[in-house]
Amino acid sequence: MITDNPPHILAPATSTRQVTLAMGVVALLFFVLGCATWINGSLIPFLKIACDLNNFQALWVTFAFYIAYTVMALPAAAVLRRTGYRRAMGLGLAIMGGGALLFVPAARSGEYGLFLLALFTLASGMTLMQTAINPYLVCIGPRDSAATRISIMGLFNKGAGVLVPLMFTSLVLTGMDAYSDDVFKATDAAGRAALRAELSQRLATPYAMMAGALVLMALLVAALPIPEIPPDRREGERSSRFDVLRHPQLVLGAAALFVYVGVEVIAGDTIGLYGQHLGLPGYASLTSLTMAFMVVGYLAGIAAIPRYISQSRALQVSAALGILFSLVVTLAPAGSTVIAEALLGWSPIRHVPDSVLCLALLGLANALVWPAIWPLALADLGSDTANGAALLIMGIAGGALLPMAYGALSDHSSPQAAYWLLLPCYAWILFYALKGQALRRWP
Repeated sequence: MITDNPPHILAPATSTRQVTLAMGVVALLFFVLGCATWINGSLIPFLKIACDLNNFQALWVTFAFYIAYTVMALPAAAVLRRTGYRRAMGLGLAIMGGGALLFVPAARSGEYGLFLLALFTLASGMTLMQTAINPYLVCIGPRDSAATRISIMGLFNKGAGVLVPLMFTSLVLTGMDAYSDDVFKATDAAGRAALRAELSQRLATPYAMMAGALVLMALLVAALPIPEIPPDRREGERSSRFDVLRHPQLVLGAAALFVYVGVEVIAGDTIGLYGQHLGLPGYASLTSLTMAFMVVGYLAGIAAIPRYISQSRALQVSAALGILFSLVVTLAPAGSTVIAEALLGWSPIRHVPDSVLCLALLGLANALVWPAIWPLALADLGSDTANGAALLIMGIAGGALLPMAYGALSDHSSPQAAYWLLLPCYAWILFYALKGQALRRWP
């Protein structure tokens, strides 16, 4: 949690070498967080086949994962106060390792509930690590360059989002023709169960390796001489947690963050399901395309904000692009590739349907929303800043709930028509960018 004048500062004896080492460790942790987060886009269509699920059931993956951020946020803060930042990072990695290890019995049994428990455990460790590394990153260097450090670390996170779906496809999704709809239709019930059990077990080895790597990294973080941040010396200056509700820019910002995380997860984690619905080859790696556009957006933000464009204007542009791309996603004919061939005629993805391309382009629209909302929502909060940051963290629950709503709509209408859900979300973000962020008292 960030305060106006953060009391957490590194000790004066901290060397430049220690700070550089700490930055390297934090970069590695952001990459790990990206791997664990964006593998879900490939995992969802895989589990849909392996566990015989509809779209709504498959998107319980996102619910189990993102609801952990809301449920475990306050316990993670309590652990952080007792352990300190460095130990909390290591403990978070260890809990993530436990969650990855739970995938082994889940894969061998094929029980969907065990997969969801494993995901919740994995995300609980990530919640603790996020609670530790974000303020650590702010305090490890000058405050006026904190936003740049966060943006750079975001590149590691989204870069992992580009790589991990491709790795998942090569390790787990080879030979998927043997598990096509036609094969299942031609097989009796016992044969279908055997095929699904065989498919499910493909996850055991990769996640066991992931668990081992996470535990090794936890030991590495514990052993490395990275600096610790002294405890908060202003514990007695905390305001009531309910005082934050008097700040409209914060409350409306939390709502904007809620819908933003929802649309970010929908764009990143349902594109594989949509590609599967359209029968596209390599549908499980489409999340990489969304993340690649998001990386482009991050680079543009690092270069342009605040030199050429303000944070509020960047948020307005992002929301407008989100509305535009969402309209194309919902209205473009399923087989149309006009936009892809016009813009990307030179690239291997020139034959991607326009609706899929614009769904991936939402990564570009989404890239600057998170870094823009935070400073706008926390502006002028004074002593309420820390509790305001906690309220914003609760907004991550949008990643649990809105994809579920999309799944229900797609089962009752169609996967493409269900993307109409994106439009009111981006409209709210645009309202916040134009007016909500400027309010300082309730009407």
